[in-house]
Amino acid sequence: MRCVPVVVLALAVTACGPVRKRGEGSVRLAILPVESSAFPQAAKAITSSMKDAKVAGVDDQQLASVSLEVAQLSIECVERTVTCYTRVGRSLDANRLLWAEITPDKKKLKVTVTLFDVDARKPRTARRVFANEQEARQKIGELVSEATR
Repeated sequence: MRCVPVVVLALAVTACGPVRKRGEGSVRLAILPVESSAFPQAAKAITSSMKDAKVAGVDDQQLASVSLEVAQLSIECVERTVTCYTRVGRSLDANRLLWAEITPDKKKLKVTVTLFDVDARKPRTARRVFANEQEARQKIGELVSEATR
């Protein structure tokens, strides 16, 4: 009978998978890729620009394999709240999150880039409306820099 708890514990640890830990005192940034069926070229350019961004105080950055929406669905927290963003950051083992959203604005596109400090629970957001996808691709670096400085 004493073997059962050990077996159950071993199965529980195996089921959870390996836990990735940040180095003591290191700051990790998770970049969440942008998805947009309406503006695919802009989405690709925004993701690339965020991936190239240099964020002060960050020791390690990684492009996440899923968008913000998918990350939120996976943890069943889909509200646009500090609490949900904090939970996403913790689920990705990140101290900072960087994501962007593209919203159609008549024939234009509105892009919002957010750098979220998971530890302090504070967002920094920059927004801009672009006349078209080409303009967004050309000027997105400025918007990402504004959000990440």
